[in-house]
Amino acid sequence: MDKISDIGVFPGNPLRVETARFGPVTFQVGVDPKAVHALLLRVGDAHARFIGSPLAQVANHLEREVLVTSIFGTNTIEGGQLSEEETAAALDLDPKQVQAEQQRRVVNIRAAYELAQRAVSKPGWLLTEEFIREVHRTICRDLDDAHYQPGVFRDNTKDQPTVVGDEAHGGRYKPPQYGGDIRTLMAALVEWYAQLVQAGLPALLRAPLVHFYFETIHPFWDGNGRVGRVIEAAILHAEGFRYAQFALARYYLDQIDRYFALFNQCRKQAGRGDAHPNTPFVELHLEGMLSVLNSLHDRVNRLVNVVLFEAELRSRLDRKELNARQYAIMTQILKNGGPMPLDELRQAPWYRALYTRRTDKTRQRDLSRLREQHLLKQDRQGRLWPGFVAIREQD
Repeated sequence: MDKISDIGVFPGNPLRVETARFGPVTFQVGVDPKAVHALLLRVGDAHARFIGSPLAQVANHLEREVLVTSIFGTNTIEGGQLSEEETAAALDLDPKQVQAEQQRRVVNIRAAYELAQRAVSKPGWLLTEEFIREVHRTICRDLDDAHYQPGVFRDNTKDQPTVVGDEAHGGRYKPPQYGGDIRTLMAALVEWYAQLVQAGLPALLRAPLVHFYFETIHPFWDGNGRVGRVIEAAILHAEGFRYAQFALARYYLDQIDRYFALFNQCRKQAGRGDAHPNTPFVELHLEGMLSVLNSLHDRVNRLVNVVLFEAELRSRLDRKELNARQYAIMTQILKNGGPMPLDELRQAPWYRALYTRRTDKTRQRDLSRLREQHLLKQDRQGRLWPGFVAIREQD
């Protein structure tokens, strides 16, 4: 990962491009070092803590969680209609079982993430137009919509203009319409990215800047948001970030109004000649990375606690310190993923089946002994928690 030093000016020269019809476009870092330096350091520290945590023990579980929440986030931003639970269910389907377009959308995003991970694993990876086109082709695969033209840059006619944004998020914006201008700008974006890498600009800045300028060009007929977020994630993944770069899509969904508004704000600031027009968008990106990394670190700790707790339960069952009913109760409470109200437990069919031929005294004794062994806790609201949960989490 990049080392962030205390520098007064970020490396990377502007690249001014003359287009045939859209006018001049300048790709620039445009970020105030003083405004983002502390955030850069905090993100670096958070990432170091995260990768230093016991990821190996819970990697598969964490990867699955991040995949679902990130695909839900990026798909919902672009009008996807599946809930997070439905997104998870779609990802479990055999590819041959995928019929509905909404399911195909999420399966395609997963394929695009996998494509990006394979691509950036090659030493010396750099962003290319073909990579961008391939990401778009993957995202659009088998979608029955005339707006999707996989891997094809736009070339608008006068009667089919492309306009993005809305008044609620800073106004509407008309990106380049002529296909020749779009091709020129995409080639320039890839060239500028290589220059930033050569200059040593940190990936934590490169990623949001490329994301921002890609969306400003808006090169495809549809799917630009999803492609832009995959590109951003790929740049970060290439620099050693794990999980957080994909989980960032959910943060953007949570900040969706600000996310959309900042594209227009930064573009307008550049038009006014501001010295650091891109600072607000980069700040959003860094704040998101910090939030995601801290959340992932906390999640790893919780997952590790669950793994260790499950092993302890199994050990106590083997030593006959727990009976099968008590083991089943604790296993279900862990699967619940959160506190289980005592009344809900008592009404659950699986719980009632455990005591079909048992007395109330037996039920009470089983729970009491779980509490005595500090395997089960009950809070003031009558909710049951696994024993490893800190008391402060129950208040």
